[in-house]
Amino acid sequence: MYVIRLPDGTLRVPHSVLGDSGEGRDEGRIIAQAYVEIGPGDPDYDRLLPGSVTEEEMEDRRREWRDGDEELLRVFEEYKAGRSED
Repeated sequence: MYVIRLPDGTLRVPHSVLGDSGEGRDEGRIIAQAYVEIGPGDPDYDRLLPGSVTEEEMEDRRREWRDGDEELLRVFEEYKAGRSED
């Protein structure tokens, strides 16, 4: 997850939560990925700002990943086909 810089300068920062619903040992575990928004007055703002990306930059990265997946899938399928003959 990335720190996202909104048009008004607010930063949307990833925040992970791990909890337990109080049930049995392996039951009721809650894992959440969410964002919290912080502004220039927040103590972490100046530290996080340089590494932040805009929503448009994040969408460009997603598009590049998806485009790159096609080539990776093709190479894997060729590898898998070659291995099944062994």
